[in-house]
Amino acid sequence: MTWKSSLLAASLAALGLGAMAGTASAAGPICSGGAIKVGAVSTITGPADFSEVPKATQAAFDAVNAAGGINGCKIDYTIADDKADPAVAAQAARDLIDNKEAVALVGSASLLDCAVNAATYARKDIRSIQGLGVDAACFSSPNIAPVNVGPFTLTTAMGYYATNVLKAKKLCAFFIIIGGTQEAYKKGIEDWENISGQKIHLLDLTLPFQGDLTPYVIKAHDAGCDTVLTNQVEPQVVQLIKTVDAQKITGINWLFLAPGYTEQVAKALADSPQPIYAGTEWEPYTETDSAANAEWIADMKKANRPLTAFSQGGYLAAQMFLKVVGGIDGEVTRDSVNAALLKMQPISNPLAGSPYVFGEAKTHSPMRATKVMKLDKGKWTVETKDWVHLPDAK
Repeated sequence: MTWKSSLLAASLAALGLGAMAGTASAAGPICSGGAIKVGAVSTITGPADFSEVPKATQAAFDAVNAAGGINGCKIDYTIADDKADPAVAAQAARDLIDNKEAVALVGSASLLDCAVNAATYARKDIRSIQGLGVDAACFSSPNIAPVNVGPFTLTTAMGYYATNVLKAKKLCAFFIIIGGTQEAYKKGIEDWENISGQKIHLLDLTLPFQGDLTPYVIKAHDAGCDTVLTNQVEPQVVQLIKTVDAQKITGINWLFLAPGYTEQVAKALADSPQPIYAGTEWEPYTETDSAANAEWIADMKKANRPLTAFSQGGYLAAQMFLKVVGGIDGEVTRDSVNAALLKMQPISNPLAGSPYVFGEAKTHSPMRATKVMKLDKGKWTVETKDWVHLPDAK
């Protein structure tokens, strides 16, 4: 082995890919075509921009390719924009599967990919390591397993935190319902009820995406809620708390899911006296000194990518795929990747509080841990040093 191949092997070993760099006859993954084709279906243009997720996946793959690939196999990665259009999403998936001949989908993040394409993935027998599971179908398909906790499990986890740590006795939940998410949010609350032994004090499924929130704030106050949990995103989080302040309401803890954990929210609500909490999907991205974030930060800086929670998801999806493919002994095909994902052992990564596993289950929601952030004078601080691990429902 030359000094160059020794250096390459050491680089791949450091990545934990488990395969030596060298000739194709060596044990480990091989690719007759010279590349492993992978794709992602993501919403990039339209009402939302999740591009940071697959772009971070791309950065992780580029780093491996620069080191020589996996046992000499480069990752050929294609990002398809579904434009939040069902017809475009369906066509994008078919193109990646049939024309690009992807062996798997990695790092997808979309408003509707899972709902539109889950049946196609099952029919075509291809699997998706979702970088960001958004809709309910991402967590209820045998062929999709996200690397994020997701809004529905995180609903349960934040309720669990409210009960166990904040000692909430009258937990109220207000949800924005988009598409087919109503039953998933109701299931998240039911799981919390089974775990905590409590009943939800008030459940309102009519929270608007836009409009006056005063009636909802007054409703929470008049109902005697001591804790309110909502699934609002950044602008609505700010609007809600400013409405609470305008009504001079006190004595309620306000809990949000991961979309509320942004630096923009922190700045906008710097002067609010309300106790504001948010759950995370991964290691808090604002903790740039955290050892758990070190490798992700280094790779994102090399790729000149911003440090966002979305990029954590894309990066983590890539790492899971690389680990799985690195364990394949032989040709990397859709069939061999499927077999490896179905039989894989759980893989831990410091970015996540739960080990990731795909496996043979009919549905997949492997990530069941969060860290809780609290807003303090315009800055998010880590309220839970250790991960809050969600127990199974009774």
